Amino acid sequence: MNPQPNLTDPLVLFMPSGKRGRFPVGTPILDAARQLGVYVESVCGGRATCGRCQIEVQEGNFAKHQIVSSDDHISPKGPKEERYERVRGLPEGRRLSCSATVQGDLVVDVPQDTVINAQVVRKAATDRVIDRNPAIQLCYVEVDEPDMHKPLGDLDRLKAMLEKDWGWKDLLIAPHLIPQVQGILRKGNWAVTAAVHRDAGASRPFIVALWPGLKNEAYGIACDIGSTTIAMHLVSLLSGRIAASSGTSNPQIRFGEDLMSRVSYVMMNPDGREAMTKAVREAVNGLIGKVCEEGNAQRDDILDSVFVANPIMHHLFLGIDPTELGQAPFALAVSGALQYWAHEVGIEVNRGARLYTLPCIAGHVGADAAGAALSEGPYRQDRMMLLVDVGTNAEIILGNRQRVVAASSPTGPAFEGAEISSGQRAAPGAIERVRIDPETLEPRFRVIGVDKWSDEEGFEEAASAVGVTGICGSAIIEVVAEMYLSGIISEDGVIDGALAAKTPRIAQNGRTFSYLLRDGEPRITITQTDVRAIQLAKAALYAGVKLLMEKQGVETMDTIRFAGAFGSFIDPKYAMVLGLIPDCDLADVKAVGNASGTGALMALLNRDHRREIEDEVNRIEKIETALEPHFQQIFIDAMALPNKVDPFPKLAAAVKLPPRKAASDQVVASEAAPRRRSREERAARRERGSA
Repeated sequence: MNPQPNLTDPLVLFMPSGKRGRFPVGTPILDAARQLGVYVESVCGGRATCGRCQIEVQEGNFAKHQIVSSDDHISPKGPKEERYERVRGLPEGRRLSCSATVQGDLVVDVPQDTVINAQVVRKAATDRVIDRNPAIQLCYVEVDEPDMHKPLGDLDRLKAMLEKDWGWKDLLIAPHLIPQVQGILRKGNWAVTAAVHRDAGASRPFIVALWPGLKNEAYGIACDIGSTTIAMHLVSLLSGRIAASSGTSNPQIRFGEDLMSRVSYVMMNPDGREAMTKAVREAVNGLIGKVCEEGNAQRDDILDSVFVANPIMHHLFLGIDPTELGQAPFALAVSGALQYWAHEVGIEVNRGARLYTLPCIAGHVGADAAGAALSEGPYRQDRMMLLVDVGTNAEIILGNRQRVVAASSPTGPAFEGAEISSGQRAAPGAIERVRIDPETLEPRFRVIGVDKWSDEEGFEEAASAVGVTGICGSAIIEVVAEMYLSGIISEDGVIDGALAAKTPRIAQNGRTFSYLLRDGEPRITITQTDVRAIQLAKAALYAGVKLLMEKQGVETMDTIRFAGAFGSFIDPKYAMVLGLIPDCDLADVKAVGNASGTGALMALLNRDHRREIEDEVNRIEKIETALEPHFQQIFIDAMALPNKVDPFPKLAAAVKLPPRKAASDQVVASEAAPRRRSREERAARRERGSA
């Protein structure tokens, strides 16, 4: 909330949420929204380039709220906003809240067409059987009563019995338990259950919890903190049973949808790191409450936890400034596995619960990639496995038991709907599947929340409940691939304007053309700029993969695994048609769901897996793609569909690829030239320098 508001400051009311607060003149409206917890999307981190933070000012005397709101109470359009309006256009009455500032009392409407619906959290539990060897062991003992002839303290007699019955030597005890020991022993009539934590990260085993009598259940949580989604499993440490699984959107999205925007926010705002750390911890604690309710468990019964996250989420969750990760050489504050008392990072579970984080592999290949590697085990395979987590920053691991290499590739947020004119995250109303008739060029599609395809009877009635609001990542891949397969775009990604004579779905927009996917409200089109954004994203990913293939000395893949929530919904055929991944037998390309979360689950249930991934991360070779001299040429070749130079014989055997079509407008090298984080770096440095 707005701290210690001055009663003379302007009053700002956000609708439809009804949240209000006073803010000094000159406060960006986006900042006011964030301080009040009003969700306003900002993909670009306040640079006035994404247009997602649009708002409207309501004019008039709002007697109920005692506010007189006027357009004069908001700052005039500045250069950034004017540039956006000139290039991309702003609907009448709309302003960009990242640029517009408070000048007087305001009633601000957040238009619902700019709010992406609550994201569908699709990270599900695993059905894998995991051998159990948890770090927590429950030990029931019956302790000798005090004896005046043997003046040994109650705690010492407890330790002696734990050594006698369970073999525990040199036990330590969580300090908060020491004052409670005598009361617990007497309440249990000298019979108690001790929870002992033993792990290589701690020098000696610890008594972390103590109960009177017999305690026969203890839980742990495995949590994957993604930049967009947080997923959690509640697990019985005794049986290995997954008691509950749940997920939620990462609330840090309000500070910036992509990772670099969040780093920029930390650079620009003195309290930015603390705000984002607090937000993610509150979300984790909320999820713990949810899984405990669903799993019929108590927070106090949670004694161990394992967390995975990408490097920036890892640092922010632990309260570490991620600024160094926003600029070369992308230095981690710490790369190894970490052990904490859970309460030290604000996790609301048993006071003695422990927290373990998997190691990070490199500056942009994090503990989540380590979790995925543990889950899928390329280092346990004879065949060459490509493991890729497609996201704003794709993490790539390639190898077998002989050698494993890893890299990250800055694909940007296009695959998640950002930078796409009609793009959005996966939510009810989003188009998720697309097919285009190669003869008529007519499309049909499916929408999240609707079972029917758009050409089936009853679709419009069924879709009216959720609407058709945009296009999500899986469909963005499919529609561009289908446009290529149907001849709408050339191998260079240029929309063929000559087809406008064949179908009204091809329309001219200045010097380029677009394809109309849905003629409704809103109109959903695929523009030339959209196609370019996907080409740039997929070329960045493919170039990273190709460099790792060169390091391994291989030309084809034996097996490919897509990890992550988004990867689970990519159709492998279309990913390969697009040239997102190299040629491979389609039967050997599989989605493995939330592999990072599965890795966290494995480390929770079996501490041997912690040692396994700690050792393996030390052997994984990290490749910095930006330093490779021919990365740019690989990138430019990868702009073509599927690729300018690499053959795709296995794909061609399964899919009829179109003959190569001359483009009327070739991709220029300067447009395709990969600038690994340079744009974000320059902006972040400018913003930090002006702060």
